[in-house]
Amino acid sequence: MNKLLADRSAKLLAAAIAGCMLVLVFQRTFVFLYQNWQREEYSHGWFIPLISGFLIWQRRWLLPNAPVQGSWIGALCVAFGLTIYFVGTASSIVGVDAFALDLVIAGCVLAVWGGKGFKVIAVPIALLLLMNPLPTFWYNHLSSELQLLSSQIGVGIIRALGVSVFLEGNVIDLGSYKLEVAEACSGLRYLFPLMTLGAIFAYQFKSRTWMRWCLFLSTIPITVLMNGLRVGIIGVLVDHFGAAQAEGFLHDFEGWMVFMLSFILLPLECKLLMRIAGDRRPLAQALSLTTSAPAARPAATRLFRLGGPAIAVLALLLLSAYPALALPQRTEIRPDRRDFSRFPLSIQGWTGYRQQLEGVYLDALQLDDYLLMNFAPAAQTSGSGLEAPINLYVAYYASQRTGHSVHSPSSCLPGGGWRLQQAGPVEVSGVTVNGAPLRVNRAIIQQDAERQLVYYWFMERGRALTSEYIVKWYLAADAVTRHRSDGALVRLIMPLPDGADPARADAQMGRFAAAVVPELRTYLPN
Repeated sequence: MNKLLADRSAKLLAAAIAGCMLVLVFQRTFVFLYQNWQREEYSHGWFIPLISGFLIWQRRWLLPNAPVQGSWIGALCVAFGLTIYFVGTASSIVGVDAFALDLVIAGCVLAVWGGKGFKVIAVPIALLLLMNPLPTFWYNHLSSELQLLSSQIGVGIIRALGVSVFLEGNVIDLGSYKLEVAEACSGLRYLFPLMTLGAIFAYQFKSRTWMRWCLFLSTIPITVLMNGLRVGIIGVLVDHFGAAQAEGFLHDFEGWMVFMLSFILLPLECKLLMRIAGDRRPLAQALSLTTSAPAARPAATRLFRLGGPAIAVLALLLLSAYPALALPQRTEIRPDRRDFSRFPLSIQGWTGYRQQLEGVYLDALQLDDYLLMNFAPAAQTSGSGLEAPINLYVAYYASQRTGHSVHSPSSCLPGGGWRLQQAGPVEVSGVTVNGAPLRVNRAIIQQDAERQLVYYWFMERGRALTSEYIVKWYLAADAVTRHRSDGALVRLIMPLPDGADPARADAQMGRFAAAVVPELRTYLPN
């Protein structure tokens, strides 16, 4: 008995120390999660740790039966997770430490219980991933795609109900009122919570594997269709009763009703899948909501010894606590630069005039400085097809560590109704950036009969880049080695009139790039 009590005391002491070290190391992460759980699309995050803990408690009777064979793979997972945490903290990459926390938790379980024990509670642990906010880069892309889908489905419903409507990107034109399907209406506020509910239903659904996967994955089309239905209903209500239907309490109430309807569809889908499979059990039994212990219990409580992997994990957490607490908030360098208000109106034979971004776009982009100008050659050649001006847009961010970063036109332009064609990176002849040839993303975009030629690239601390993934890589590296995360998007747009030769337009864009790139050097520091 004394040996058993000593064993339990050692277990509890080791677990308490590991828990305290985990909180100390990841204290900034918990603050980050708390701040994001205030946002509507991640408000479900409050409940996920509780739900995960409840699901583990439901299966507590299975753990004593699992062989206690700690795995060194778990220790490696903890070491890898801590490495990601420190790299992410040092480089100020927002959100990566939350995923590192999940990896460390999974590694701790694997190091203590081994593969067979981990398998018992793997799903509740994996559920913790759904409490983390998506990286801004993926969030923006996903939101843009869902906005387009919601707009198209909503317009289809509006037309089916006999209302005349015109769709241009994410703007639904009802004639007397224009309804914009903005980020708040993209469906992400339903998708993440509904995916969480779908994962719980699928886990509790004691049936065939394909049925459980079908239930979970169906939350994605359900969200898209139901959000499109919401947009359609709002459009019809606006057409009949005025703009108030798309604002304030009514707007939020309609969203809440659509989410509840989506939630009701999940148990109905369970019942439908059971009928397809010929399963006649009651739904409550199939969902296995009982928390009672199984009839057969272990006859005796086994002694539990901390193996080498568990001791290694405890040592890693102890060793990580001090550097995590001592790691200072890095002071970011924001290099001196000229303000875009001083950008010249005339550049090597090109003359331009300034334009202003509307407040709604400035609120969404959260940039620090920007340049928006239309340029035209000082002397234009009649009949050359080059009479159209070139629009220059530069969005500058002094810091990209807080989640605000450059937005790629590939995700923004479709929201305005433009379709990207012939997109891909090309090299601009005769133009260099710090001795390297300038490569840009080139695309022809079209909306109805209107076409435009687009060049865009990312200026990241002296580098001209075309890949958003490479941008993120250099952002992390430079944040660690250079204490900088400033960057910019440079975009050139030129209209293509009917019959215009794209090759001649490319030549003009190349000449303009050759004139403007050297001028940007004092505004976009290396």
